[in-house]
Amino acid sequence: MHILILHGPNMNLLGRREPSVYGVLSLEQINEKLADLAAGLGVTITCRQSNHEGELVDLLHQAAVDSQAVVFNPGAYTHYSIALRDAVAAIGIPVIEVHLSNIHAREDFRRHSVIAPVAAGQISGLGVAGYLAALRAAVALAGMGGEDLAGTC
Repeated sequence: MHILILHGPNMNLLGRREPSVYGVLSLEQINEKLADLAAGLGVTITCRQSNHEGELVDLLHQAAVDSQAVVFNPGAYTHYSIALRDAVAAIGIPVIEVHLSNIHAREDFRRHSVIAPVAAGQISGLGVAGYLAALRAAVALAGMGGEDLAGTC
């Protein structure tokens, strides 16, 4: 099983960008934690980051070919990118939206996600633990053919 880990704009600045909001870990450190977990789960991951909306769309399209699920932090595009929303809706594999900070407890403009209605789920506010939970959920959903996880606990 292969999972795409997709990081959106400004994630390349993690560790030095507003550490009180986004934490002190760099993107590389987060990716290392994800790789360790993936190895333990017996799955492979590819981690990609882009500051460009069109490239993120292209990576989502490609994920439908080479991946069984996606863990996606769309960054600021969360709040207004219909192109990313439509790509998530179109690819036919589970996408877990993840955010380091709790977007629902932040500025008004950050509280709405156009991605969430077409994602399999959303995890926010848990820092790197949210990414790890999202990877576990992506693996579970992909292993179930995208079926609902309700009642599996």
